[in-house]
Amino acid sequence: MDGMRITGESRGEAGRARYNRHSCLSTFFARSMTQLPRIVVLATGGTIAGAAGNSASSARYQAATVPVSSLLAAVPALQSAARIEAEQVAQVDSKDMTFTLWQTLAARVEHWSAQPDVAGIVITHGTDTLEETAMALHLTQSCPVPVVMTAAMRPSTSLSADGPLNLLDAVRVAAHPDARGKGVLVVLNQQIHAARDVAKAHTSAVDAFVSACGPLGFVQDDYVRFARAPRAAWVIGPMPAAWPMVEIVASYAQPGRVAVDALVRAGIAGLVVAAAGNGSVHEVLAGALADAAAAGVAVVRSSRTGAGHVAIPPQLSPTDGAFVSATDLNPYKARVLLALALAADSGLARDPARLQAVFANA
Repeated sequence: MDGMRITGESRGEAGRARYNRHSCLSTFFARSMTQLPRIVVLATGGTIAGAAGNSASSARYQAATVPVSSLLAAVPALQSAARIEAEQVAQVDSKDMTFTLWQTLAARVEHWSAQPDVAGIVITHGTDTLEETAMALHLTQSCPVPVVMTAAMRPSTSLSADGPLNLLDAVRVAAHPDARGKGVLVVLNQQIHAARDVAKAHTSAVDAFVSACGPLGFVQDDYVRFARAPRAAWVIGPMPAAWPMVEIVASYAQPGRVAVDALVRAGIAGLVVAAAGNGSVHEVLAGALADAAAAGVAVVRSSRTGAGHVAIPPQLSPTDGAFVSATDLNPYKARVLLALALAADSGLARDPARLQAVFANA
């Protein structure tokens, strides 16, 4: 593609370009580029970097195969939107996301956001765990520039692939001054969402991502509009080097307590229960969770419904079944917050009032 240059970090005596997870930098140079904002794209793989055997296939494909240089080359309009530098941080299917990769990604965000001429950061990601990565970064990063995540529901080879427009829109949002100070943002399907609120709600539709209170704003061509402000960003602390074990269990008709008891024996630090309705937990499971709380495990109730606020008990008493509420966080986001909270202060497991305050403020 005319106007694209691929560069790598020079290393070794011969100064040869070698590529690792922190290199493979791709730079797009456009005319009058001195007037364009500098945006860094951090690529991690996912469907947006996926490829299928033919263009008619949107469900059968291999995720995380297309390099970031090719993703950028497929969107010529980027040349007039920003000066782009891209780094291939990882190339994974997001179903296989790990805490280690989150730590790496957080470090790269911190590195690039500290550069004085970087106006914003875009992260390409798979859709399966995007909401979890977004939440983890949102709770641990206090960046002076916008951090915008994007993804795709269709692979790059698909007819009507959604990735190219999502990528362009994400760059436009990251470069927009109104995107600053809003925490981590998620841009898909011409909508701007808050990392705290957004969730994947459909297996395959291009409008799969929704927020219970609606998007923050919209993107149409080069017009970026924020219709409302997100909840104030709240940083719990840096990305931890070691993560406590926090798992999710569910409440349903006639559950057993085998899973909870096994997790307690395994040394679990925290449990999130995907409860029915407004945080209702079956009496058998509630008994197992109360015993877990008595053993020092932090227990938090979320709802499996996908929307709504779980009522906070008037008197918190986990050993009696009055567990901490995840408020309106879904079980997966609640797990991220609980793990980060316990990593910052393990004493929260035995102090439900303080732990409830964490969830109320997040």
